[in-house]
Amino acid sequence: MTARLIMRLRVAAISDSDGGVRVFTLVHTKKPVLPGYAAGAHVDLRLPDGRMRQYSLCGDPTDPSVYVLAIKREDAGRGASVWAHQNLLAGAEVLVSAPRNNFPLAQGARRHVLVAGGIGITPLLAMARQLAQQGADFELHYCARSRAAPLLAEVRAVCGNHLVTHFSDNPDDVRFDPASLGAAEPGVHIYCCGPQRLTDAVRQAVADWPDEQVHFEVFQPTADENFKPEPFNITLRSTGETLLVPADRSALDVLREHGQVLPSSCELGVCGACICGYSGGVVVHRDSVLGVAARQDRMMLCVSRARVGVTLDL
Repeated sequence: MTARLIMRLRVAAISDSDGGVRVFTLVHTKKPVLPGYAAGAHVDLRLPDGRMRQYSLCGDPTDPSVYVLAIKREDAGRGASVWAHQNLLAGAEVLVSAPRNNFPLAQGARRHVLVAGGIGITPLLAMARQLAQQGADFELHYCARSRAAPLLAEVRAVCGNHLVTHFSDNPDDVRFDPASLGAAEPGVHIYCCGPQRLTDAVRQAVADWPDEQVHFEVFQPTADENFKPEPFNITLRSTGETLLVPADRSALDVLREHGQVLPSSCELGVCGACICGYSGGVVVHRDSVLGVAARQDRMMLCVSRARVGVTLDL
């Protein structure tokens, strides 16, 4: 695990979109070029109190001069979106991380099916830009309550006839049916980002698809009211030291308490900052980032736990 570069960026332009969404164009305060990224990437935005929040980059990945974030104001949320709408004015400066990508386009795919719900359009818009530029075979399903949907005009301009809309207030639109995704086909990949109701429905519809052909991006932890955490031990491979993680603490907290300097961001299991290798234990994975294959030897220290004990590659 390595800490990501944190940069001071300036708000160069602001525009408003439907659905309570504000679009921020950010530039570096001193350099003309920002660290590059591929479609599907996100950045961490650091709030004045030190908290981090993750936002997908929805601009053109081939333009290294700017980062574009579309942030929906959530008055009942955790406060970051309200802060951004109130404080990120033209000329304001903000601390932003270098991009991370837990949601990349699959290399070598012959067809891409994108499914977006509401503000979940942001990473998929960047994907659509990249796929359109490449002349790739793709289709974007955009689901929203109304035609006053975030970034719709831009989505239409990028996608053209690759776009299928599903708006609840439009009787001419057909409601998106995840079952229409059908059975798995070689080379076809599905990407989904949106509210949990949509992602859960898509997961159920494609449950028989190979794991490597289905991709999800979420920025909210999965609700699991029945989960009861239990204490477990962590052993550091590098030193042999064994530490107890109480039921009410995370492995990340305990490691930091014992002098380990570890990167983190969301601490909700959705960003991927605190991924760590492990062996010699049964891990209870509670993150929303790692796929089936990755979970065989990697875990998220902020939310995942183990049965009895686990050895960490630290």
